[in-house]
Amino acid sequence: MGKVNAMKENYQKILDETIAGLEERGEVPKLLLHSCCAPCSSYVLEYLSNYFYITVLYYNPNIYPEDEYYHRAAEQKRFIKEFPTKYAVSFVEGNFEPERFYETVKGYENIREGGERCFHCYELRLREAAEYAKKLNCDYFTTTLSISPMKNAAKLNEIGGRLAEEYDIRYLYSDFKKRDGYKRSTVISAEYGMYRQDYCGCVFSKREREEQKRERAAQESEQTVQE
Repeated sequence: MGKVNAMKENYQKILDETIAGLEERGEVPKLLLHSCCAPCSSYVLEYLSNYFYITVLYYNPNIYPEDEYYHRAAEQKRFIKEFPTKYAVSFVEGNFEPERFYETVKGYENIREGGERCFHCYELRLREAAEYAKKLNCDYFTTTLSISPMKNAAKLNEIGGRLAEEYDIRYLYSDFKKRDGYKRSTVISAEYGMYRQDYCGCVFSKREREEQKRERAAQESEQTVQE
């Protein structure tokens, strides 16, 4: 599929059409799936492993602090090992290189989560996914990131489509939060007793979340006093 209009497309419809085409031709392609964490990968693997041989790439140099990174990586490996799938799912871990993330988002440190800093982070991780997909001779690449209500699916697909042209490999257009994908991921996470973090992953999102918690606590305290 060629480049799509990132602001107007229904990515679930595009994914449906892609899968229907694969089934009609009797194809089971190889997919490189970038995963941000095990909980977000849960529904995506349940869904896509019916149609693809999947290699999960855990490449997230944005994660802070370091022990959080390794905790999430271990949880990802555990889930893949325990979760039954129609077609095989394998795992590859990228390098943990936080300095690359900080260089990528330099100058955007004070942008609120969901803005331009995140877009640069998307591209950093998707570019690595495209490179791994080429190296492993995969047919497609994509990311779990769109399952989060906090992530911009249009921007993710725009970047993915651009990288697909640059690397000459197909990008699997998708918006995994559709059809209650995020809700399903919380159900699977609970079933497998998964660790679910309460911030996106980087030091900036962690600080922002802690600030939100302090503000909420202050508001609740003020309300209690007034009552």
